Amino acid sequence: MSANIEQRKLAAIMFTDMVGYSALSQRDDKLALELLEEHRRLLREIFPRFHGTEIKTIGDAFLVEFNSALEAAQCAIEIQRALGHRNHDVPAERHIELKIGIHIGDVVHRDGDVYGDGVNIASRIEPFAGAGGICVSMDVERQIRNAVETRFEKLAPTELKNISVPMELFRIVLPWERKSEARGQKSEIRKSWAISKGGKSVLIGALGLLFIIGIGWWLTTRPQTRPASPVTEGGQPQNIPEKSIAVLPFENLSSDKENAYFAEGIQDEILTKLASIADLKVISRTSTAKYTSRPEDLKAVAKQLGVANVVEGTVQRAADKVRVNVQLVDARADSHLWAKSYDRDIKDVFAVESEVSQEIADALQAKLSPNESNTLATAPTKDPEAYDLFLKGDYEQREAESGLKAEAFDRAAAFYQQALDRDPNFALAAARLAISRVLRHWFITKLNASEIAKVKEIADRAVALSPDLPEAHIAVGNFYYYGQRQYDKALAEFQRALELRPNNIQAQETIAFIYRRQGRWEQALSEMTKCEERDPRNATLLANHGTTYLNLRMWQEARRAGSRAIALDPHNVVGMRAVFLSYLNGSKDLNEAKRAWATFPPGTTLSNSSQVGSVGAIIGDGVHLYIIERDFATALKAWENKTTEPDQERVRIAALAAIHVLAGDATSAQDEIETARTLIEARLRAEPDHVQALMQLSWINLGLKRDSEAVRLAHAAYELLPVEKDAIGGPQVLAGLAEVQARGGLPGESVKTLRRLLSIPAGISISIQRLKIDPLWDPIRNDPGFQQLLTGQEHVGP
Repeated sequence: MSANIEQRKLAAIMFTDMVGYSALSQRDDKLALELLEEHRRLLREIFPRFHGTEIKTIGDAFLVEFNSALEAAQCAIEIQRALGHRNHDVPAERHIELKIGIHIGDVVHRDGDVYGDGVNIASRIEPFAGAGGICVSMDVERQIRNAVETRFEKLAPTELKNISVPMELFRIVLPWERKSEARGQKSEIRKSWAISKGGKSVLIGALGLLFIIGIGWWLTTRPQTRPASPVTEGGQPQNIPEKSIAVLPFENLSSDKENAYFAEGIQDEILTKLASIADLKVISRTSTAKYTSRPEDLKAVAKQLGVANVVEGTVQRAADKVRVNVQLVDARADSHLWAKSYDRDIKDVFAVESEVSQEIADALQAKLSPNESNTLATAPTKDPEAYDLFLKGDYEQREAESGLKAEAFDRAAAFYQQALDRDPNFALAAARLAISRVLRHWFITKLNASEIAKVKEIADRAVALSPDLPEAHIAVGNFYYYGQRQYDKALAEFQRALELRPNNIQAQETIAFIYRRQGRWEQALSEMTKCEERDPRNATLLANHGTTYLNLRMWQEARRAGSRAIALDPHNVVGMRAVFLSYLNGSKDLNEAKRAWATFPPGTTLSNSSQVGSVGAIIGDGVHLYIIERDFATALKAWENKTTEPDQERVRIAALAAIHVLAGDATSAQDEIETARTLIEARLRAEPDHVQALMQLSWINLGLKRDSEAVRLAHAAYELLPVEKDAIGGPQVLAGLAEVQARGGLPGESVKTLRRLLSIPAGISISIQRLKIDPLWDPIRNDPGFQQLLTGQEHVGP
């Protein structure tokens, strides 16, 4: 970046300050300098371990930038831990104690420095940490509270100097702190900020506290006792609508714990009915599912979800009776707006769902159109047993989608089919059956032509039975999207579903994904941002946001989104992949990619039957890291475990063959390569247009020294999935063609293909940084055209 260019971005900022350094300098400047240098050495060893970038030192203070709030907090905790161990073994006069403040917000990079509210707020809140402590803003606490094994003390709301937005601050209670010390500091801080009627005690208490902890600046405005405004991640005020609501999981009070599916189903149907009301903002079930039925801190939950109101409930089922207790709570005031208990026969459960939805809408004074009123009153089926089977199907479908488990998909489909067998007019069951089948097709194993046609019949049946059922249009849209890649037709169906149910997050998320496939990047990003408003705790949504940035070669944004996903769900592999590839493809330091890869669960390869295109998709993006390091033995070991699932075994054996080709020892692995060839050709006989299998067979032919056949197959694969047809998958297949051309003796053609890839959003597969270090390109590395690519520019941004 040239010195005169400004770059604005979202970043986590840490501000540190040595306690008592100025006073020590006046007493013993030699010791002060000695401790200052020791403190700098210690911290500079820790920053890189958490991907922290030192911006500058200001006297005894550090200003450090991080890609995520989680990394900044983990770094701060490690710093305080290291200093605690160090201080334990030295005299008190040689102790080094720090105060640390962390905030996440907008910053501007200019002339090697960083400016903006993100920096200002971090520096303003640091004094409130106390010696050996860490103070964070609400933005940071919201992102890390479920990702770090500590608790938080909430400090009194206040306004900070030159900061227009009232702040809520939290102190991280470090694991090794004694409870008495934590309580003492908490009461001292709260006492200092207590507000008297005249207001003078506030200023006196504040100045007394500032004097004690040695702050070099003075507050110019009196703190106010009004609640801090919730803020978005960018640090701007978030206006929470009065008619916003989250339906938390209903607690299963049945003696039979297997009735959990029934409690979830009641909650889900009430949420779905409320989502049909355009006058309400309703949070997605994906986000609310992260919480318990009755959280201890309801205000905090509501702020994390961005809502004013919360619905809590319990369900108890016994034989043919059901009891449902529901309450609507104003989370801001922690006061009940409405509560009611229902004791009904099981066959009347539909009426309960309708009544609850209607009474909640009335309590929130939501305006309902005639169609919306009709939706609230309508039951999906008149057959209670069919409905029970349907709820069991939904329970299994949620399990299938969260873990991408073939057996769960199959159980869900079986329950949906049984529900349809009992009630052939059950449109919602038909829609969900079609959705389940096509998602299994996309994520697990491809259906053949007659099977996918059957899915379309089921989806069409749902629309015919209930033309205004949103799920029916989602089913048809899923068929066009996942089954046919007919994006315009899919888009029309999802837009219709969104018209019918304005809070339908499933429709809106898929619209964003369709825009990506169409190469409408700005619209995709815009839709994803809208989705986050109604699905703020969905780690996979955030991770997909990061994947979008990867394609656009916006590495820092991809890393940030991936880190946010991991903060919400430490096991989210898609978020991990966004962070990993942002380093592998966009960083000059391969160690950063290695550190990111080390966070993945053991056995991860990052390759599955739904991926297509480049050799990274064949051998796995993570395994490709070993290839870049020329550690072919470890790469082979990653794929050594056999599977019993035929398609997954094909993926495994094809990966091994490709690694042997890259290692240059294909001649000694001919038996393995022939085995892979047999499996892949069998798959292509069943499905001649299987893009991944064509690319796998292309690499098999490279191993057999049949270069022209390898190139032909790669061309055939790309003709099936060009960039114009799929802006996500197409560039990956085009990258695979460039790789085969390079390995198949066509350097000029490979360079030409690479030049095109660098001019379009294709960052998952191709970047200049990767071209420089990847041995994949060794056969053409000395080609003048290839060398010219390394000095050129690549497409960045939408």
